[in-house]
Amino acid sequence: MPSIPFDNTYAQLPERFYVKQAAAQVPSPDLIQINRALAEELFIDPDWLQSPAGIGMLSGNDMPEGADPLAQAYAGHQFGGFVPELGDGRALLLGEVVARHGGRRDIQLKGSGLTPFSRGGDGKAALGPVLREYLLSEAMHALGVPTTRALAAVTTGEPVFRQDGPLAGAIFTRVAASHIRVGTFQYFAAQRDTAAVRELADYAIARHYPECLGTSGQPVAAAPYLAFFRAVIESQAQLVAHWMALGFIHGVMNTDNTSISGETIDYGPCAFMDAFHPDCVFSSIDVQGRYAWGNQPNIAYWNLTRLAETLLPLFDPDQDKAVAMAKLELDTFSDRFSDLYFRRFREKFGLADDAPDSLIQDALSLMANQSVDYTLFFRRLTQCASGESGGLLSDLFDDPEPFDEWFSVWSAHALPHGAVDRMRSANPVLIPRNHRVEQAIAAAYAGDFSVFHRLLGVLAHPYDDQAENEPYERPPTPDEVVHATFCGT
Repeated sequence: MPSIPFDNTYAQLPERFYVKQAAAQVPSPDLIQINRALAEELFIDPDWLQSPAGIGMLSGNDMPEGADPLAQAYAGHQFGGFVPELGDGRALLLGEVVARHGGRRDIQLKGSGLTPFSRGGDGKAALGPVLREYLLSEAMHALGVPTTRALAAVTTGEPVFRQDGPLAGAIFTRVAASHIRVGTFQYFAAQRDTAAVRELADYAIARHYPECLGTSGQPVAAAPYLAFFRAVIESQAQLVAHWMALGFIHGVMNTDNTSISGETIDYGPCAFMDAFHPDCVFSSIDVQGRYAWGNQPNIAYWNLTRLAETLLPLFDPDQDKAVAMAKLELDTFSDRFSDLYFRRFREKFGLADDAPDSLIQDALSLMANQSVDYTLFFRRLTQCASGESGGLLSDLFDDPEPFDEWFSVWSAHALPHGAVDRMRSANPVLIPRNHRVEQAIAAAYAGDFSVFHRLLGVLAHPYDDQAENEPYERPPTPDEVVHATFCGT
């Protein structure tokens, strides 16, 4: 019996969709962490993963039976500028498995060496970005956000060279519903390869949105493609509303980082806000604030418009009619996103559906004006609503008077005690705070992985009161504040 039950379908698409590629060999791989629960979900023996053969696969040194490693082709708009060929420059799709719940999952190595898409890079990954993605993706999963997952991380025993000198190398094993991106469609549309766009759409529909298929089980005419586009719009609206409710900033919402499946993908310069502000940006390369917290719905709409452009020939051979169809679907995004956004915030504030939106907006304005910690505010509001003891809400405000006025209005609109359960499920106690993630990374570079392991365990139950982990709830001290995060390359 194979060690991994691969059932590969992407590798059966035409060769222009990818390049078959072997991983680079590394000198002395060593296991950092495996995700035992996820491995079992994928019908992979976690004990085998920790064996020399399993570590051989996780490092790229030894491919198991059924693996068919390939680098996927895609394009993308990066900070608004179109790059017609990006592709997996430091990643390889090893293959797919069908999980216990029936969904198909990709298994991919990140940091596995050069590919034809590397564009001058070394194809490797440093330890820091690997640990960041492990922590953030698993924290997002625990928070209930659709996301790619972490199966494993290994060190490679060799350095990688970045601007700040040599760093320990590592490889991350990522699991995803798929790695099909808006940029994958753009890659073929830029070449005017409508046949490939259609084949990719057919594949994505069958894999992710089979409800869009015609009665015969095959896409027919234009309707399935419009239904597919509509489904992607919905998945992105759901995803970004969820991000924003948690104070998450993706940091690099390029079209090549926008997954068709509706999962969060590519944890580069991402972060959870400490002090709230809608213009908050962490990415060191986002100097214009394109991907700020409050601009994420606008960017989602922009990215969806780019997807629509690639699908126009599938909507209707008459371009004017196709554009009209696309616009009709795109015009639904704003209202749908707004509905999802305010629904999540009503849960966070414990408000009835008919409570005025202004009550939410006024609170966020107060928080922004006084640099109030986002997660801690909602933590204490939940405690207040439930009658629990905890730090006073007003203590979070330098000038509590305007907050006290808001609070009296909120009290009149807050739902009865039964709403507290909704608040608890919407307001995490623990998030992967930036300074804690950086502390784990710094310790690992110094050879101590215990800080990483402890943080990973703490973040596994973000909505639970954990008295022993109370220090992880606290905002950073002034000297701990992380002002910028960085792309892994």
